[in-house]
Amino acid sequence: MPDASRHFDALPAAPGVGYKPQHYSAILADAAPVDWLEIHAENYMGDGGRPLAQLRALSERFAISVHGVGLSIGGEGALDRDHLARLKRLCDWLQPASFSEHLAWSTHDSHFLNDLLPLPYTKATLARICAHIDQVQDSLGRQMLLENPSSYLAFTESTWEEPAFLDEVARRTGCGLLLDVNNVFVSATNLGFSPQGYIDAFPLARVGEIHLGGHDEDEDDHGAPLLIDSHGRAVVDPVWALLDHTLARSGPRPLLVEWDNDVPDWPVLRNEAQRAADALAQVPA
Repeated sequence: MPDASRHFDALPAAPGVGYKPQHYSAILADAAPVDWLEIHAENYMGDGGRPLAQLRALSERFAISVHGVGLSIGGEGALDRDHLARLKRLCDWLQPASFSEHLAWSTHDSHFLNDLLPLPYTKATLARICAHIDQVQDSLGRQMLLENPSSYLAFTESTWEEPAFLDEVARRTGCGLLLDVNNVFVSATNLGFSPQGYIDAFPLARVGEIHLGGHDEDEDDHGAPLLIDSHGRAVVDPVWALLDHTLARSGPRPLLVEWDNDVPDWPVLRNEAQRAADALAQVPA
């Protein structure tokens, strides 16, 4: 990898967007109101080439958040040491302002599943996740953030509520938390709990990033609403309202708009970022 010559120590409490290469020129020409960018780690683990050259140029102007999707923090097996080594190499080169991963699992034995699957919240799960997070943070030499999942089912064996479980993981490991407000809304709709109550119970002091994204609407076999966390459309008004509820309690935080599928032209994504900026502007510093 080429040398990156500048890095930002922290993300600003301002709007960010998930970076897509088709937006590269438009971002350099006129990024406002976007102040930071997120990349998916697994897209930048190769050697050289245009993706890393563009990322280096962006890192000179923007704080970068690296978001992992392949570590399988919740998996029953050991973490993939080769994957972790590639992640460390990327972070050592880029020196991102933030690194995050999901409270989920995506591996079984030697097989990688192209999904982020849920976990029961038990004593055994807690110990395994904490051990994996300790391994990641020791390897990277940096704090990571752990993201709350979008859920489509609940486990009868769970003995912790999700906010309390995440709080305990953070307490034991020293990791921070990434609060995805759309995931809260999706899970609350699918499982029948109050999204505002979830936010009120969440350890907001531990939150280093807040995320927003779009979701798809469907129905389950009984005709009840079923939301799918798709990141393929604009953020809906009830999620913006839940964001306002969150920010009123958390204060300003780095706020990311994710749009990973059916990615629109830059002006559409920039308009979503402007709405995020407007939400932040209503929150006392």
